[in-house]
Amino acid sequence: MNQIKVLIADDHTLIRAGIRELLQNINGIQVVGEASNGREALEKIREVSPDIVLLDIAMSELNGLEVAERVNKEFPVVSVIILSMYANEEYVLQALKVGANGYLLKDSAPNELEIAIRAVTRGETYLSPSISKTLVSDYLKRITETHVEERGTDNVFVKLTSRQREILQLIAEGNSTKEIAVKLNVSVKTVETHRMKIMERLGIHDIPGLVRYAIRNGIISST
Repeated sequence: MNQIKVLIADDHTLIRAGIRELLQNINGIQVVGEASNGREALEKIREVSPDIVLLDIAMSELNGLEVAERVNKEFPVVSVIILSMYANEEYVLQALKVGANGYLLKDSAPNELEIAIRAVTRGETYLSPSISKTLVSDYLKRITETHVEERGTDNVFVKLTSRQREILQLIAEGNSTKEIAVKLNVSVKTVETHRMKIMERLGIHDIPGLVRYAIRNGIISST
């Protein structure tokens, strides 16, 4: 039987170690790598070609939702299970919208991790039992309507491009314009242009306002 190759991406070392320990004791599942932030997660996916990525939703550099969207586009054969402390509808629906195959709450029972991995491997969408299954049908109903009234007009995935969300996260995490330019290998002027467009699209014209917006929309954690 082929091993299910899993990559663990979480910015907490102890959580990664705990998940690795759990998975190492399960037949048919192999941990092939770890990542401590979203950008590293994408690099590791290219390097180790996992079947499944376990993604923390609140990672630095690129959050889990952003990584999930890129994985869905760049690595369509790789499945994504979001790990999160948040059970509210908006987070779950955003995760499904960007292509996540599962959404697992961090307070779940240990055996639920194996259940989620095996369900996603079979091509199913897995949600923690405490999350209402009606969310899935509600989501499917919305995306089948050709022009859904993007009821989340405050939804960051509607208002900003992928690059703009990436820069917004880096700004909100306290990086200077020069630091962002170095991380993304672009010019300072390019970053400044993106920041100006972000502020125009959001109607926010100061850094504290951008930070509050990023927290409210789950781009960064408030903790």
